Amino acid sequence: MTAPTKPPHTSPAEAVTGSPSGEDLHSPVIAWFDEHARDLPWRRPEAGAWGVMVSEFMLQQTPVNRVLPIYEQWLARWPRPADLATEAPGEAVRAWGRLGYPRRALRLHGAAVAITERHGGDVPTDHGQLLALPGIGEYTAAAVASFAYGQRHAVLDTNVRRVFARAVTGVQYPPNATTAAERRLARALLPDDEAIAARWAAGSMELGALVCTAKNESCHHCPIAAQCAWRLAGKPEHEGPPRRAQTYAGTDRQVRGKLLAVLREAHAPVPQARLDRVWHEPVQRARALDGLVSDGLVEPLPGGLYRLPLS
Repeated sequence: MTAPTKPPHTSPAEAVTGSPSGEDLHSPVIAWFDEHARDLPWRRPEAGAWGVMVSEFMLQQTPVNRVLPIYEQWLARWPRPADLATEAPGEAVRAWGRLGYPRRALRLHGAAVAITERHGGDVPTDHGQLLALPGIGEYTAAAVASFAYGQRHAVLDTNVRRVFARAVTGVQYPPNATTAAERRLARALLPDDEAIAARWAAGSMELGALVCTAKNESCHHCPIAAQCAWRLAGKPEHEGPPRRAQTYAGTDRQVRGKLLAVLREAHAPVPQARLDRVWHEPVQRARALDGLVSDGLVEPLPGGLYRLPLS
């Protein structure tokens, strides 16, 4: 009796019926990117690895148009990690302005200090060393290694995850948090060649930012529309858990932003009474201020004074 043959191995991409393989996607996405990529300062050769790293910190949950002016000011003031490392962390918070999520400023300052102390002031090329820097997670380490150094890494931000969800998996939106299955799929789709892999990472991200957007996607402009599993399935509505809505007005985030705005504009410690004027509700205001202190964004001083941190 003939032994049954084992079914051929299928990649995560091939496991979805009718879904395109990496080879089907790479060339059209990279060709589209070569023609349509935005001219952004962190993509220019003179930006260097530090410019790429700064942009990646700033672009987390923040649109490009808000980042551009702050990015330019930041690099003019601190063109190298060592320049930032010599400053008090509060200066990083001050320069962050109204980008939001200001803990990113503290993390970027901490990374600059570590780069100066451990790597002679040069952003390391090794992915493991990037990942070991304070404030650097899986995504940022892969992005810097790929975009700054042309290395082969799966770079999974929200835009890339949405492109993969639609084109390959056939669903409208990816899960709320990155899953192991998404990581396996990203690795399966990654080109073998390092240079091509780096262009694929940048191109798939740009495609999600400009064409395969969360709302009002432009399928008629998409270079892979003919292969897209979601479009071919008739664009079925999202069936997963409700997508998280971003709210701001009336939240602790808004109160924290108002408190930080006062401290950023002041170059001397600020009395409690001045902070009390920024928000009418005392319990929420106190909670927001306590959170800023706990996060290391605000330093309390004797006599009811507050300032941005000096250490």
